Amino acid sequence: MTRDTKIANDTPPPAAMLSNKHLLGIQGMPIPEINALLERAHFFADRPKTLFADVLANITVLNMFFENSTRTRVSFELAAKRLGASVLNISVNSSSVKKGETLIDTATTLNAMRPDILVARHHASGAPLLLSQHVDAAVINAGDGRHEHPTQALLDALTIKRSLGKIAGLKIAICGDIDNSRVARSNLYLLSALGADVRFVSPATLVSPYFSEMGVPVYTDMEQGISGCDIIMMLRLQTERMEGRETPSQHEYFHFFGLDTRKLQKAAPNAFIMHPGPMNRGVEIDSKIADDNSKSLIRTQVELGVATRMACLEAIAGASTRVRI
Repeated sequence: MTRDTKIANDTPPPAAMLSNKHLLGIQGMPIPEINALLERAHFFADRPKTLFADVLANITVLNMFFENSTRTRVSFELAAKRLGASVLNISVNSSSVKKGETLIDTATTLNAMRPDILVARHHASGAPLLLSQHVDAAVINAGDGRHEHPTQALLDALTIKRSLGKIAGLKIAICGDIDNSRVARSNLYLLSALGADVRFVSPATLVSPYFSEMGVPVYTDMEQGISGCDIIMMLRLQTERMEGRETPSQHEYFHFFGLDTRKLQKAAPNAFIMHPGPMNRGVEIDSKIADDNSKSLIRTQVELGVATRMACLEAIAGASTRVRI
């Protein structure tokens, strides 16, 4: 199957129905619900962006990002607008949070505005869960600390499925700063649940023994770790979360763990490259690899982010409505 395969059947899959009012993480999510979201996102991706402009009419979505983001915030905003929702972006830099207001006080204030969906990104693990306990709105986790980034994992799975035609049976190496990556965790849960052989590749200082104890194969040698893999997913060094732990110099890191043409030869012959962004070129990935459209799925990941988040917003709106009734 060729990459970005289009849907041959015009019969739309139904909107995904979720058992939970909130979307806080992939861990524990039923596989049928994951597949329903992917099928609906796959459908959205191949249809005109104006076709669904009234799906979320009268729904208000608040984007509240306590951490800087471009791809995720804009992607959620576009997804909501394409479904006809009203969208409000809250700038934390100018909000009461900067004046010392607690997260719970912020939640109470937001709740009084009666939004339908709150999309939250926060530097602290568990913050979206805390918000969900103090607001009536449905909450979508757009990334919380080192915990999870569920919609990123969903769009990554959609990218893989459209490009290779399947997920089950694939060998997928997630490489880089594992300990500090919520993307690594969400992808581990999701891709493993869908039958992929997922492994981690990382310096020993950036991957906890916890993962080995879970049964996840962990490699500290890059070439050995990506050998025969169908997907190589690179991660950046998240220095803002390292808490003073020593890491190699960027030059040394690239030598041992940066993906370049020579190391890529160890992967499967038709392997694809992924990266959730933002990329640090010359640190975890060589520009020649990142920009090779025959190998790189990085641009496709960004493009499919909107369709994936459309499916999530639609599903969460439905779950929220059912709960309120």
